[in-house]
Parts: sequence; C-alpha cells; structure tokens
Amino acid sequence: MIAATCHIPTIDTPDLILRGYRESDFEALATFGGSQRACFVGGPHDRWACWRAFLAGMGHWSLRGFGMWMVEHRASGQVAGRVGMILNDGWHEPELGWHIYQEFEGRSLAYQAAQAARDYAARHQGLDRVISYIDAENIRSLRLAHRLGAQFECNADLLGQPCQIFRHPAVGADA
Repeated sequence: MIAATCHIPTIDTPDLILRGYRESDFEALATFGGSQRACFVGGPHDRWACWRAFLAGMGHWSLRGFGMWMVEHRASGQVAGRVGMILNDGWHEPELGWHIYQEFEGRSLAYQAAQAARDYAARHQGLDRVISYIDAENIRSLRLAHRLGAQFECNADLLGQPCQIFRHPAVGADA
C-alpha cells in the first residue's frame, strides 16, 4: 500500500486532534455522509460519493495547501468529524466548514475544532476573515457561527442552493 505524501499539519486542542486522513477514517465519514444528518452538505450520499469526498479532502490539501482536517476525539481515539478550509470550484472565497458526528455533538467540540482551524488558517495559511456558507435551516451551524463571532453578510447561492454567508472576525479580534 502506498501512503499519501501530502503534508497536513496536526493541531492539538484540549479535547481534540485535528490531523490528516487515514483510510480507517472512511467508515465514520461514510456513516455521516450516508445519513440524513448530511443534508446540509449535499447529502445523504451513497458510499461511492462518500469515497470521492474522502479522496477530495486529501486532494484539496495537495492542490491548495489547506483543507479539511479529520477531527479525532483525544480521549476515545474515535473520529469525531471534519473541520477546516474549503475552496472548491464555484466557491466565492475560502470557507471555514465543519461537521461533527452525532455521537460527539453537544460537547462544544465543533466550537473547539472550528476555532483551532480558523486560528491556524489565519496564522499559517494567510486565510483570515474567512466565510462560512450556512443553510438558513441549519440551526446548529447558525448557533456555532454566532458563537465564533461570525456575522451575517448576505444571502447567496452555492451550487444552485440558497445559503447565507457569514463572515468570521479577524483572528485576535475574537479573543
């Protein structure tokens, strides 16, 4: 088996490890992607679409030098979600995106992960005051964006779907 050669930095938080992809992470991603919980990220997806998204996550790092981290719950060693920066074809600008898997919700892990990713991206990748695309019905993500200090900027369309754009504050401005 050939290992991926793309370097993805590791970020440690009190409860999480934001790290690169491992093939063993795929099952957790496929479970999330195939569920109704993925409705705000274009899902649910079949297993093949989840595999393509998994590989695209790695490829994004190679192409852009930034991307989504796998979120590992430190205490359990389980994959808890993904968080990071995305700039796909058709995006207006880099986005801070997140999804925490169901069994890890309600513990402030999404906040911890998004804050760490945002800070790293601003300090090391030149990505500050990024946006987040959020579906107006995604109450959890709207709450998290507000908690992170992001402000509603405008309504937009992303891949033919309506969404709202939230602008995150400059790193250091929310400390």
